[in-house]
Amino acid sequence: MSKKAYLCVPKSTRVEDNYRHKGLRQLMVNKLREKGLIDEAVLAAINAVPRHVFLDPAFVEIAYSDQAFPIGSGQTISQPSTVAFQTHLLEVSRGNKVLEIGTGSGYQACVIAALGARVFTIERQRNLFFKTKEILEQLPFRVKTYLGDGFEGLPTYAPFDRILITAGAPCIPEKLVAQLKPGGILVIPLNDTDAEHQKMLKIKKLDNGTLQQEAYGDFMFVPMLSGTAND
Repeated sequence: MSKKAYLCVPKSTRVEDNYRHKGLRQLMVNKLREKGLIDEAVLAAINAVPRHVFLDPAFVEIAYSDQAFPIGSGQTISQPSTVAFQTHLLEVSRGNKVLEIGTGSGYQACVIAALGARVFTIERQRNLFFKTKEILEQLPFRVKTYLGDGFEGLPTYAPFDRILITAGAPCIPEKLVAQLKPGGILVIPLNDTDAEHQKMLKIKKLDNGTLQQEAYGDFMFVPMLSGTAND
C-alpha cells in the first residue's frame, strides 16, 4: 500500500509556476512512472515542487527532462529519477525529522518536505548556500538551511528519523550514524571502486544500534567534502 503524500500547497508565491510548467511537470512524472518509479507518494511530491525555479533561466525549457544540470560552485541538481529513487529509499512519513547532507539547489529538500517532513539541510559551499536560501524563502516548504560541514551533521537537532546524503561519500560518517534514531534510515551513495561511481546504500539502524545494510545500483554524484568553502 502506498503512503499518502501530504503536500504543502502555497496560498501565494513569489515564483512563477504557470500551467505550462505544471503540464511539463506532469509529463515528467508520467515518464518517471514508466521507468518503474511507482511510489505514488514520492511522485506526487515531485509533482508538487516546481523544479524550474531551482535552475538558471537558460534551462527553463528543459527543466523537466530527466537530466542533471550545473547549478554553480561545481555542483549539480540531480536528475529527477535519482531524486525520486533516493526519496523512495528513505521511506519518509509525515512528521519525520530529516537531515539532508548537501543542500545543493534545494530541490531534493523540497521534495522531502512535500511529503510532510521537517527538513534540516546542510550546504558547505557558502555562495551556493546563500543563493539557495534565497530561493527556498520564496517557496512554502518546511526546510531549514545551515552552512557547515556535512560530516559533522547537526548534533544540536539530533536525533533524526532519516538522513540523506546527496554526494558521493568516501565512507559512512560515524557522526551521522550517531545522530540517527534507532529504527531510522540513512541513504548514502558510497564510493565503490573509484571516486566517480557510487553504490546507493540504504542503512537501517536497529534498536540495538547495529546497522542493517542494503545495496542498490550504481550512481554518479559529486564528491562529499569536509569543511566549508567560498566557491
